[in-house]
Amino acid sequence: MPQHVPAPVGESTAGSAQPAPPTGQPDAVPPEAARRLPGAPRPRTLLTWLPLLLAAALWISSLPHIGFRSMGEYGLLDRLPVTYYLSLLLLTAGFLVSLRRADTAPWWPASYSAGLLMALKGVPAVLYDSERYPWASKHDAVINHLLANGELRPDEGLSGNMSAYDQWPGFFTLNGGLVRAFGADSAAAYLNWAPVVLGLLMMPVLLLIYRTFSEDRRLVWTAVWIFQLANWVGQDYLAPQGLAFLLHLAVLAVVVRHFVRPGSAGQLRSRACLDPAAAAVPPPTGVRQRAVCAVVLVPVIVAVNAVHQLTPVMLCVTLLALCLTRRYRNLGLLAVAGAIMLAWDLTMGRPLFMETLGTLRDSLGELTQNSRAGYAGQLTGAGPELAGRASILMVLAVAALAGAALLLRRRLAHSALPLLLASVAPVPLFVVNDYGGEMLFRVYLFALPGAAFFAAAALVPAVGGTGAHRVRPSVRRAGAAALPVTLAALLAGFMPAYYGKERMNYTPPAETALVTRAIDRAPEGALILATTGSFPKALHRYDRLEHWFFAEQELPENTEMLKDPARYLSTRLPPGTTAYVILTRTQDIYTAGEGLLPPGGFASLTRDLAASPLFHVVERTGHGVVLRYDSP
Repeated sequence: MPQHVPAPVGESTAGSAQPAPPTGQPDAVPPEAARRLPGAPRPRTLLTWLPLLLAAALWISSLPHIGFRSMGEYGLLDRLPVTYYLSLLLLTAGFLVSLRRADTAPWWPASYSAGLLMALKGVPAVLYDSERYPWASKHDAVINHLLANGELRPDEGLSGNMSAYDQWPGFFTLNGGLVRAFGADSAAAYLNWAPVVLGLLMMPVLLLIYRTFSEDRRLVWTAVWIFQLANWVGQDYLAPQGLAFLLHLAVLAVVVRHFVRPGSAGQLRSRACLDPAAAAVPPPTGVRQRAVCAVVLVPVIVAVNAVHQLTPVMLCVTLLALCLTRRYRNLGLLAVAGAIMLAWDLTMGRPLFMETLGTLRDSLGELTQNSRAGYAGQLTGAGPELAGRASILMVLAVAALAGAALLLRRRLAHSALPLLLASVAPVPLFVVNDYGGEMLFRVYLFALPGAAFFAAAALVPAVGGTGAHRVRPSVRRAGAAALPVTLAALLAGFMPAYYGKERMNYTPPAETALVTRAIDRAPEGALILATTGSFPKALHRYDRLEHWFFAEQELPENTEMLKDPARYLSTRLPPGTTAYVILTRTQDIYTAGEGLLPPGGFASLTRDLAASPLFHVVERTGHGVVLRYDSP
């Protein structure tokens, strides 16, 4: 039976029972369009932008009701009103709707991703009346030091291991320039906005990386969304690591897009061998083109080395992992990155580099020790314990999703093998060093971009495919059901992981003022004592004073110290020392939450020192006490 072929538009079909409409008559209008008022938005468009607008309204309305000044055991978790959590759910729902238009209107998932970043990390930036996270004030002190002195002293051993900042000064020099350019008093004026700004800058870089391996914009934007939800690790505050990580991703994006060796793609050039969502391998580049790209990347790699100590190592191991594939076997670029790293370490960073080499004998191969978190490794208190459990569950969830994608979407994993290798490359560093108890967090951070991509691949089934590669409707339905549930679960995990310990991060301005007065009255060369360096302005005037954070050690040693703290401290101070002991509320919360001191230990320490004839109270407020020790 012959098939009926429709006639071209504008021509009648022979034998058709439907005559063409008479001249002057409008064409038939779909019923839904007939019911829609002229100029009214389409329902699909309305469902796309309305959740974003409502979420923004709920988020803004929740701000006055966030009791950040009265945080309890659970940090901000029980101080955030219901309207705040509803705004997050609305953002998630709107993002899921926007994914349906990701190919034709990518600005909608982009808007929702930016909205999620602001909703999750913008609360401290908008509300806090002081610097969030005491370690950020430490970096503010370095910037102020550079602005005041206009010089670097990489060969000088500064108290509190501050010499590292003079040996890798790029981040602080950049911020000093920003402070001068905008006429701000200090970096504290914009310090709390760092997580939002860095997150926005990372989004286009992540998009470039993900688009290299997938054409499915739904998968790409879901990966960006999961990256933001899983980035609870807190390395995006005003610190060298955040900027260095951004530069690291920029180098990776250029490499995977512009360093493909000719003839290395093989079967991956054939669409029949690719996952329906996979992108074709980028066009190959010749030796001259790759050499030009390497020259272009040299300033970026130099910037990475000028900003941070660990990130250049991560970059080199990532480039080494990429060399395991024929596609990105660029030994020349690896040699350039390695040479730049060694040149910096043996010149500007030589003092700390040589000191680190001397400690490798004790840490090399100590997997258990190197993978622990923090000093004591034992969080205490309801909020910190919840944050610790949530962090572990988040890591396991992202790893499980990524692992499922490697099993279920092997062709996508094969074409995106370079991204997989880049993600697992930092893991062997657990063998080398504990990086002051932070190696666990740094390895997770550098593995997260690739893990988020494969986690998204497990949740967003491919569209298209033919024959044996066709995605079954049941798989699509399962993915459609699993995606919202998983995103909601990751959102629920992010909140305690990021804000469960927020009492440690917010400091009342009165406490900051107390510390500043105490340090300003100390004569040059005096010794500042505190249980930990995690309190505001701890390193104010760090180039003029010495520091000893005497409780940053294992719990058994601190328990011994608490038996007679006055004798413990006085017998360890050099003769003739003038010392000030600063004990604040933030230190109390931090030492208890991180397990540095046993329950009640900080109060006992404060009471015993204040009662000792060796220590004299200089100032006492509701936020802390300052004592002076004069050597006999």
